[in-house]
Amino acid sequence: MKTLYPDIEPYAIHQLEVGQDHVLMVEECGNTNGIPIVFLHGGPGSNCKSYHRSFFNPAKYRIILFDQRGAGRSIPAGKLKSNTTEHLLADMELIRKELNIDKWIIFGGSWGATLGLLYAQKYSDKVLGLILRSIFLARKCDIDWFHIDNGVNKYFPKQWQNFFDFAPGNWNQLLTAYHTALTGENINAMNKAALAWATWGGCVVSNGTFSDPTEISEKLLNLVRVECHYLYHNYFIKENQLILDINKIGNIPTILIHGQKDLVCLPESSKLLKQNLSTAKLIIIPDAGHLSDKPTMISALIEATDEMLNVI
Repeated sequence: MKTLYPDIEPYAIHQLEVGQDHVLMVEECGNTNGIPIVFLHGGPGSNCKSYHRSFFNPAKYRIILFDQRGAGRSIPAGKLKSNTTEHLLADMELIRKELNIDKWIIFGGSWGATLGLLYAQKYSDKVLGLILRSIFLARKCDIDWFHIDNGVNKYFPKQWQNFFDFAPGNWNQLLTAYHTALTGENINAMNKAALAWATWGGCVVSNGTFSDPTEISEKLLNLVRVECHYLYHNYFIKENQLILDINKIGNIPTILIHGQKDLVCLPESSKLLKQNLSTAKLIIIPDAGHLSDKPTMISALIEATDEMLNVI
């Protein structure tokens, strides 16, 4: 079983102005002459972490990591204006051009896999390969599974009731209440909404092992605000867009990896992608959930990054 490559520090850090007052934190690691690969973090609203650099052979890869608009170390943190999926795709393309990269490999998990798939469909001639973990297709049924009664709540009914009790009503009313609180000026309402949102999300992502936060940090508040903003706008993606446009990436080497116990993005999403993309390789990890921290998931991801060097 493969383990993470040794810790590595960036050889270059850029503060890249991408427009609309957004500045992205961009890192480069590994071999300056290696195969370019870009890491796309999840969320939306999460951020890159130091261990994310270690999924890639530093002798073979030129590793690019960046925090998306409003996320992590990018500034302004938590900013929602001019923060849409199209903006993120344009940011990726700007990063590629600014770093003088002709083509690169896309590596992303969860929302990062969604973003990577969208980018590949829009800029297929710029993509060498795709490594996508725990794909989120952003369809209505995917959203309903996570937030509507008779979905994942059946596994965690008590925690879901706490999430729902923030503003009882139908899903649209509940989402509007969260969005209003998280984007408003009432600090108490904002913190209450962020705490309830983060607690429910953490519960499902961790398969119920999450330790509920007792207070809201500015970092967590920004993450929740961005995440809610994207969900409120249906991720700025047309219904079933990722599947409808799948033919645009038919010639791109693709490896799909999914945990069988993933309760956030069900394995059926990756299986559906595989059905519509016959050239893709699908790997299901029996004991893994949504996160990438399981040893078997780490091993599969590193095997994929090693394998991709031989197929591009």
